[in-house]
Amino acid sequence: MRCILGRLLPILVLMIATDVVSSYGQAPADRTAPPGPSGLSNDPPPGMPPVLDPNDISSETRPDKVSSTVRDFPSRLYVPNCLINTVDVIDPATSQIIESFPVGAEPQHVVPSYDLKTLWVLNNQGDTLTRIDPATGKQGETVAVQDPYNLYYTPDGKYALVVAERLRRLDFLDPQTMRLQHSLPVPCNGVNHLDYAMNGRYLIASCEFSNELVKVDVAARTVLGKLKLSRRSGQPQDVRLSPDGKVFYVADMGAHGVYLVDGESFSVLDFLPTGKGAHGLNVSRDYKVLYVSNRGEGSISVIDFATRQVITTWRFPGGGSPDMGGLSVDGKVLWLGGRYHHEVYAIDTTSGRLLTRIKVGKGPHGVCIYPQPGRYSLGHTGNFR
Repeated sequence: MRCILGRLLPILVLMIATDVVSSYGQAPADRTAPPGPSGLSNDPPPGMPPVLDPNDISSETRPDKVSSTVRDFPSRLYVPNCLINTVDVIDPATSQIIESFPVGAEPQHVVPSYDLKTLWVLNNQGDTLTRIDPATGKQGETVAVQDPYNLYYTPDGKYALVVAERLRRLDFLDPQTMRLQHSLPVPCNGVNHLDYAMNGRYLIASCEFSNELVKVDVAARTVLGKLKLSRRSGQPQDVRLSPDGKVFYVADMGAHGVYLVDGESFSVLDFLPTGKGAHGLNVSRDYKVLYVSNRGEGSISVIDFATRQVITTWRFPGGGSPDMGGLSVDGKVLWLGGRYHHEVYAIDTTSGRLLTRIKVGKGPHGVCIYPQPGRYSLGHTGNFR
C-alpha cells in the first residue's frame, strides 16, 4: 500500500482513462509436456533450479543452507523509510542504527537480487532503484526504473519483474542492467504482491484497489485469468505459496484475514480471520507455520500449514503496526517494520514475545534482514528457494 494517500489520485485517473485489454487462455510459448490442471506444462522452465523436495519448496532455506555467496556478509536490517526518503541500517545484534542514507522518493521495499549479490531499494515515486552492496552495507548506484512499487525475479532468473502498481503493469527487466524487455498490462487495479507456483510456470498477484487476484503465465507473459475476492472492502496484499506447493495464502488488510487459494483451479478454498489489517506474510524456518502481520491492531497471527487454521495470535503490549520483514537465519526472531509507529520490531518466534522496539525514520515499510538462507531469491523482502 502507498505511503502517501495522494498517490491514489493518479491511479484512479488511470483507472478511468485506461481500458486494459488482456489475453486469456493463450497457450504458453514453450509448452513441452502434457498440461496440468491449470492448462500449463508441469515441467519447470529451462534454467530454474530443480525443486529438490516436492513436499517442501523451501527445503533449501533451512538455517544450515546459507549460500557461500552470502556467508561472509554482515547481518543487517535495511529499513526503507518511505515518508522521509531514507534507508536506516541496523545491526540486529545490538539493535542500533549504524548508518542512514538518503535515497529516491518513496522507498517501499528492500529486495535481494536473484543471484543474492545485491540489494535494491525501490524508490517508487522517484522511479529509481538504489543499489546496496550487502558485503559492506553501503549505498551504491541509482538506476532509472518506472514505478518500482515491488520487485520480484522469475524462477529461472531470466527477468527481474517490477510490479508497477500505478501503471497497472508487470514489467520484465534484464536482471543485470535493469532495462525493460517486456511489459504486460494487467486487468486490475493496484497490483502489488505475488508468488510463483512450485513449478515456476505461473504466478498469482494481488490487486489491492480492485479486490482481485490475477494469474499470469510467466513464460508466455500472458494473463490467464482474474479472480474477484468475496469479502467486501477487501484490499489483498502479500501472497505466499505453502511449503507443499498446494495453496497460495493471500493476506487481506481490508477483510482482516487470509484467503487460501487453489492456484491450479484458481479458486478460493477458505478464508481465515486473523486480525485488523492483515498485511505481511512470513513462513517459519521449519515451514510448519505462517506468520501474519496484523498491521491495524499490533498483532501477529500464526497459521498452521497442516491444519490450515489459526492456532494463536501474539499481541504487542501497547499496540503497534507490524508490516513487512523477515526472519533471522536461525528463525528464532521475526523482524518487522512498524509502519505507523516509526519503529522496527523483533518478535521471539518461540514465545511470541515482543523483544524490542527500535525507533527509525518515518514510514518504515518493506524491511529486509540480510543475509538469508537459500539458493536464489524470488524477490520481495526475502522470498527464497
